[in-house]
Amino acid sequence: MIEFKLPEVGENITTGHVVSIFVAVGDTITKDQDLLELETDKASLPVPAPCNGVIKEILIQEGTDVNIGQVIMKIEETTSDAPADAPAETPKEETPAQVQAPTAPKAQPRPAAVAPRPMAGTKAHFDPTVASKDIPAAPTVRRLAREIGLDISQVPGTGPGGRVSKDDVKAFAKQLITGQIAFSSGPPKKPLPDFTKFGSVKRETMTKIRKVTAQHMSHCWNTIPHVTQFDKADTTELETLRKEVSTTGRKITVTSFLLKVMAKALKEFPQFNCSIDMDTHEIIYKDYCHIGVAVDTDRGLLVPVIRDIDKKSIEEITDELTTAAERARAKKTALDELQGGSMTLTNLGGIGGHAFTPIVNWPEVCILGVSRGGFEPVWDKESNQFTPRMKLPLSLSYDHRIIDGADAARFLRWICKNLEGDALKDVVGA
Repeated sequence: MIEFKLPEVGENITTGHVVSIFVAVGDTITKDQDLLELETDKASLPVPAPCNGVIKEILIQEGTDVNIGQVIMKIEETTSDAPADAPAETPKEETPAQVQAPTAPKAQPRPAAVAPRPMAGTKAHFDPTVASKDIPAAPTVRRLAREIGLDISQVPGTGPGGRVSKDDVKAFAKQLITGQIAFSSGPPKKPLPDFTKFGSVKRETMTKIRKVTAQHMSHCWNTIPHVTQFDKADTTELETLRKEVSTTGRKITVTSFLLKVMAKALKEFPQFNCSIDMDTHEIIYKDYCHIGVAVDTDRGLLVPVIRDIDKKSIEEITDELTTAAERARAKKTALDELQGGSMTLTNLGGIGGHAFTPIVNWPEVCILGVSRGGFEPVWDKESNQFTPRMKLPLSLSYDHRIIDGADAARFLRWICKNLEGDALKDVVGA
């Protein structure tokens, strides 16, 4: 009899959410057959069987969280490589999704969903009367948090169901002391009103990805001093060229051209291809050029990373974009596909809007937002009249700790100029 423990599924992944269980007690299984689907911070992964055998006991349920190393099933091992009565592997359902491109980014320890209050002794220290009683934590853990002046409701728990441990409290306190999380002297978090007083409501539990996205975006917003620079690129010639190079089997999009130009811009402005280490007060410059592309799925936002864009053609970039979007829709994105971005591109042009302010995807220092383009009248000095030109609105949000406003303006203007005229031809031929 084998006690099958949940194996490691990725770096820094300690828990997962059981989406589906594909087997039942009494089922005969084969080695590497998918037993269940596990949803981690940013990807859904199948968990394969370790051996041939028969399922004797299932110790977990769908919709629950499990820890790496936890015993999830008991299997009676058999020596046959292919049992005659083994059932066909249950197919996993693939849900269609909308397209937009996370990530994200490398999976990080869960940050606080809201900015913490100052520790005891500061102007607005922790008030224990407003701490949430619904936070899963042992009395000893709550006592430790009170003693060092922390609001237990603001400490991210790493245990099952978000349970807070002593180590979580100590790690959170260390982040406060080292400045990884900023103090906040704002008012205490207010409880939600009873919405049922106003009419009928329903509650729906967040998906694992939605929880992590909410926490990560809060961390990004609280950590990075954001500024957004706006500009417009004249893409009249780009639209003509895009149609010329597109084929029936491969439709070239504006995103592909943008990625190629962004890669060149990162080489021209290396301070945009870096990360900040506030612990050592160092700037980490990256020699590689990988760009994340935001994808909107029915499970939440994913950011698969297209690697070495500076070394690839427009056609190669287009093919990789298509593959990345399809894998995200089909829940097949691997964790390493969401890590290592130099910067991120998020394109809302297919939906609408003329501008927006995207949040920088930490630990990156900038993100480029794209809105819907359209024709605008532009004054032509030679003909002494207005002429229609296609304009594409761009929004560059950046980390003001490392990037100055003037540099951001130059960076975005450089991108705009290289989407136009002769410079654009150089990009396509690169």
